[in-house]
Amino acid sequence: MFEGQPKGLYALALANTGERFGYYTMLAIFTLFLQAKFGFSAATTSTIFGGFLAAVYFMPLVGGVLADKFGYGKMVTSGIVIMFAGYVLLSIPTSAEAGKMMMFGALALIAVGTGLFKGNLQVMVGNLYDAPEYKAKRDTAFSIFYMAINIGAMYAPTAATKVTNYILAKSGLSYVPQIPSLAHQFLNGNITPENEATLKALQSAQGFVGDTAAFCSTYIEKLSEAYNYGFAVACVSLIFSIIIYYAFRSTFKHADYNSKQAKPANVVEEELTPAQTKERITALLLVFAVVIFFWMAFHQNGLTLTFFARDYTVQSITGVDRLGFDIINLTLLLVVVYSLFSVFQSKTGKGKGISAAVILASLGLLGLNYSSMDTELSILPQIFQQFNPFFVIALTPVSLAVFGALAKKGKEPSAPRKIGIGMLIASIGFLIMAVGSIGLPTPAELETNGIDSSALVSSNLLISTYLVLTFAELLLSPMGISFVSKVAPPKYKGSMMGLWFVATAIGNYLVAIIGYLWGGMELWMVWSVLIVCCLLAALFIFSIMKRLEKVAA
Repeated sequence: MFEGQPKGLYALALANTGERFGYYTMLAIFTLFLQAKFGFSAATTSTIFGGFLAAVYFMPLVGGVLADKFGYGKMVTSGIVIMFAGYVLLSIPTSAEAGKMMMFGALALIAVGTGLFKGNLQVMVGNLYDAPEYKAKRDTAFSIFYMAINIGAMYAPTAATKVTNYILAKSGLSYVPQIPSLAHQFLNGNITPENEATLKALQSAQGFVGDTAAFCSTYIEKLSEAYNYGFAVACVSLIFSIIIYYAFRSTFKHADYNSKQAKPANVVEEELTPAQTKERITALLLVFAVVIFFWMAFHQNGLTLTFFARDYTVQSITGVDRLGFDIINLTLLLVVVYSLFSVFQSKTGKGKGISAAVILASLGLLGLNYSSMDTELSILPQIFQQFNPFFVIALTPVSLAVFGALAKKGKEPSAPRKIGIGMLIASIGFLIMAVGSIGLPTPAELETNGIDSSALVSSNLLISTYLVLTFAELLLSPMGISFVSKVAPPKYKGSMMGLWFVATAIGNYLVAIIGYLWGGMELWMVWSVLIVCCLLAALFIFSIMKRLEKVAA
């Protein structure tokens, strides 16, 4: 997996890890921030969230076009600087009215900066594998790169939670998911008697001395401020990202070239006829059409799945389930997984022995940490977002091992076929949610009448959904990026990678559609919409499979 890869891959991957850690720290709490600070409805929150994600993934097209003209490295550096300015604005505590303008300005800067950074960094990764000695390792490289992204994403929710909890605790308060919504209802004068009684009970539990109006205003202010500090984590992570990028630039500098710039001596650029160029671009556009529906479904993790975690999932856990909600435990489990692979892949007895010792030490630490945990652990809605990146990191070597074995037998599916299979698996993930949601009140009913604690579902429903969606993601995202890197005509590399993100942008904008359904519709029906979308996308890509596999050969 890691053998024989160019050093530049790891430098670019680590630079991206730093940037993604900050981005996902922000994203973990963003929808919660919108509803807590401004009292936005689910529909309004969905519109802002979907619009922001769309902008984030649309701007790489602009960044790619600029990079094809001016160079990839320049765009990457500019992107980091612009993103940093955006996160600084987002981390400044303000009043609600002033905060809206500052927030939208910050989101615009983050979107532009990401557009300049994200796609162009990935093009440079692809350029590393234009050299003949590395061409066969392209798919593996993008899987490793994608895994590095998820290392940053895995730790992000914990970072966001730790920072926000710390800041909130300094004011003598603790996070309770129901309070922000009830507080806004009270201040707006549209709270029901039942909800007002619940709010006053929660106020008492917080130990707040004063009237209910003061409690509501104070809680909203302090929680919003805590989220601001959470956003500041992204500023710090970007500093580390730019340090890594420039400290190890010598390892990938030779990959910073476009079709107009000098290429390394060992790279021979493929010459295509106009017909071949058209054929490749058409194939890429067809794939882009399919991935729209995947990202529409997948990025519900930051919207409706977060709503579900907040409103319908148990707020505390006991027993073995506690293991997954501690980032140290997850880290130790990853060490065990990779050490197991090392045991089987090591060519010497010494290597196998060291790997076995690491496994035993990790399991010992895991047991010790588990025994010292509180018997009951409170969980926050954003923490569920750590499971998807954890599964990505844990399952990447498994995926590479399986496909490597199939490749040796000449049976490895093509990249387009993997994408189609991924869409089928994504539909299964939302089938799990649909079945698990049968009998639950609608969001509209919950807002009016609340929900009895006995009706809350197990955390394992969301965890199992994230596991299945991760299988789909590993078949679609890194393979899709690798496909673009391989098939894109040389002079359009930046633009084609940008269009991949445009497709992602459209999918992310359509995320909001599911948010609009979050109200009076039965939950199982909401998830069923996503099931149908994934199945239709799978049917489409399999119908054009021969055409796609022709250009990928």
